Amino acid sequence: MNMALGKRGEDVACEWLEREGLVVLSRNWRCKEGELDIVATDGTELVVCEVKCRSGTDRGSPLEAVTPEKLDRIRRLAMRWLSDYRVGWVRIRFDVIAVEWPPDGPVSLRHVRGV
Repeated sequence: MNMALGKRGEDVACEWLEREGLVVLSRNWRCKEGELDIVATDGTELVVCEVKCRSGTDRGSPLEAVTPEKLDRIRRLAMRWLSDYRVGWVRIRFDVIAVEWPPDGPVSLRHVRGV
């Protein structure tokens, strides 16, 4: 994937979450096991968002890229994030934000909550 497209997709996703009233706590948080795209909170629960951005459909829809294996890894990384930031018990929601940004059209965003 084009890294610039991915960053623009994450920027759009963060703006969307903030308009929805969430506070972004971390972006592109990394550890040796991987990366979390966005960690946010709505004030009652932690929201871990995987952002998938595509410029076309030749590689399938952005949502198709989030496999059960990918979700398992995101869950493990979220536990690591909680440990690193010394966060106690908190409800966690896992979301996927699919951004489609065709070269000749407007951007579209789909936010799937609680995957």
